[in-house]
Amino acid sequence: MSFQAYLDNIEAKTGKKPSEFVAMAKEKGFDAPGTKAGVIVDWLKQDFGLGRGHAMALVYVIKNGPQISDKHVGSAGAHRDESDTLRLTGKES
Repeated sequence: MSFQAYLDNIEAKTGKKPSEFVAMAKEKGFDAPGTKAGVIVDWLKQDFGLGRGHAMALVYVIKNGPQISDKHVGSAGAHRDESDTLRLTGKES
């Protein structure tokens, strides 16, 4: 599954766009450099019912923004992404 597909599935499950999760995390101070991933994962599990894999995808975006490695861009593998920039504004955009 591509990184973008993870984010799209999170939106389908929760009704919230990745950018909304980033904003909520910033309000809680979870974007601070010292915040451990486990704290964010626990929040996402408890408040939104996300599993570890989906929560970790959001942890990456909260901590690093939408830019990802171009390792899988243009490949034919299961983890292929169309771009090295994730779409955080929702599936419909």
